[in-house]
Amino acid sequence: MSYEDTVVPKVKKNADGSRRRVKASDFDEISKEILITACSVYRCLIVTQAPFPDSVAAETKLAKEAWREACQLKGVDVKLTPSAVNMLLKRASHVRGELKMKMRPLTASFHGFRSSNSMEVIRSNRDLAERLKIGSIFVFKDPSSKSGIYKTELLQQGINSMWFLNRSDEGVIYHKYFDPIPIKTIALVLTAIECCVDEWSQGIKEDIKFTSAGYGAVYNHHFSSLQRFDERTAPYKLLSKIRINLHDTARFHAGVASLIPLSATSQAHIDDAAFEDAIREYQREGKDAAVEDEVEEYEYPSSEGGDDE
Repeated sequence: MSYEDTVVPKVKKNADGSRRRVKASDFDEISKEILITACSVYRCLIVTQAPFPDSVAAETKLAKEAWREACQLKGVDVKLTPSAVNMLLKRASHVRGELKMKMRPLTASFHGFRSSNSMEVIRSNRDLAERLKIGSIFVFKDPSSKSGIYKTELLQQGINSMWFLNRSDEGVIYHKYFDPIPIKTIALVLTAIECCVDEWSQGIKEDIKFTSAGYGAVYNHHFSSLQRFDERTAPYKLLSKIRINLHDTARFHAGVASLIPLSATSQAHIDDAAFEDAIREYQREGKDAAVEDEVEEYEYPSSEGGDDE
C-alpha cells in the first residue's frame, strides 16, 4: 500500500506570521503513527549502533532506516520528508539524556555517594570519585580486588531500567536490536556511569551534560577496551557470555522470559592484566563446577550398613 503524500504536514504560523516549529500533532493520523514508531526504532538504532554519531549524515542514515522499519511494521509506504527527519534526529540527544538521568540515582546509590554539606562527606565523595575513575575500576564486579571485569551489577541495573523496565519497554518490543546486548550499548551505559561519577568529582553533585562533545571520546575509550577484551579472551567467548547474560537477565526483569543461567577527561584505560585475570577467573569457575559435578555424581555407601548384595 502506498501512502506517499500523507507525511507532509500543513505548515502552521504563529500570531506574528512566522513559521511555527513542526510537531507530531501536525501530521495526519497514519503519518503520526509512522512517526511515533520510527522515533522508537531510531532511539534503538542510536543506542545499539551509533551512540555518538560522528556526522549528520550518519544520523540521517539511521533516521531513514528507522522510517523504513516503521513503514514495514505498519504495512504502509509513507514518504519521508525533511521535517520528519529533523524530528527523528532530535531523539539522539534525548535518548542519551534519558539514560544519563536514569543512571544518576542508580550510580549514586550503588557506589555510596551522599549529598551533604559536611566537609568530611564532601571529601569522601571526592576521593571515591577519584578512585572509581582510575583504571575504570567501576566496570568490575568487585572494584577493590578488580575481579569480575564488566560484571558490575550497576551495568545490569542500567540496562534493566532503560530498556527492560516492563513488557512494553523498547528492549522488549524491539528485542532484535538488543539480543544479545550490543557491545556499543554496553560502552554507552559505562560512559553514562562515568559521567555520573564525574558529577561527584568535586565532592558535591553538579550537573554535567552528557553530550557528544563532552563524552564522545570517553565512549570511544570504553568501546575500544571492550573490543580488546573480546579479542584477548576470544577462545573463551567471555564477552559473548556477558552480553547474553545481560540480555537474558534483563528480559527476566521485564517479566517476559525465564532467567537463562549462563570530568570528561577519561582514565578509562584498562590494563591487559585485567583481561588475564578474567581468563583465570573463568578457568577457576570451570574447575569448581567440575568438582561439584563429581561430588553430585559420587554414590555414597548406604548408611544402613552391611555388604551390597
